[in-house]
Amino acid sequence: GHRGNFKAHQLIHTGDKPYKCNVCEKSFRQAIHLKRHKMMHTGQKHYKCDVCEKSLTRASSLKKHKRMHTGEKPYQCGLCEKSFTESDKLKKHEKIHTEEKPYNCDVCGKSFRAANALKQHYKIHTGEKPYNCDVCKNTFRYASALKQHYMIHTGEKPHQCNVCGKSFRDASRCKQHHMIHTGNKPYNCDVCKKSFSCANALKKHYMIHTGEKPYNCDVCGKSFRETSALKKHHMIHTGDKPFNCDVCGKSFRWTRALKKHHMIHTGEKP
Repeated sequence: GHRGNFKAHQLIHTGDKPYKCNVCEKSFRQAIHLKRHKMMHTGQKHYKCDVCEKSLTRASSLKKHKRMHTGEKPYQCGLCEKSFTESDKLKKHEKIHTEEKPYNCDVCGKSFRAANALKQHYKIHTGEKPYNCDVCKNTFRYASALKQHYMIHTGEKPHQCNVCGKSFRDASRCKQHHMIHTGNKPYNCDVCKKSFSCANALKKHYMIHTGEKPYNCDVCGKSFRETSALKKHHMIHTGDKPFNCDVCGKSFRWTRALKKHHMIHTGEKP
């Protein structure tokens, strides 16, 4: 009882994670956490949402998921009144006010608010992509990216706009889209005064002024502003054509090329 709890608590200070997943090498402090994690690989999902039928591996995950439907955000920031669905998200957000970034990358010097964010960032330098899609063999740096990608195959779009009903794969895109209806563009460029509906769009735009292209092709050295552009370019070297026509089987490098080709079969004119 108490001795076991104390032992588990001590691992927080030592950073020791003795329980390792034999599928993806991820480590955990407690056996119960490893057991829960393994369900991700086995596909075991015992907890079903009664609103959208989505199944989840944990009761706590179902509770968090249900907040997406109810709109409940029980964790409130005492400094700016912003609310969150999870305590971890509030904790992360609170560091914005303190500007505390104690975790530094020893390769490029970039600082992060959370140890996990540094760990995720580090994969950019190592090139590590441990998460594999079992449908199209695409690989990803993050479990969240694989999860989002997988929705391309399932067609799942769980986030719906409450104004026009349009559905999205991830909450941030839905939130961004919602600003079309509100006209809200809170992110302003201090160079040309152009406004954007999300911080990421401003960040991308800002590179036009700085000339920054942080993503380099490891084959020919060409640089790009976005990872998606680098990924598309890389297919020129690999010869990869992941988009297949379901009528004649012809393969294409890009979705737009497949879409254009498909018009041959449908008789549709561009």
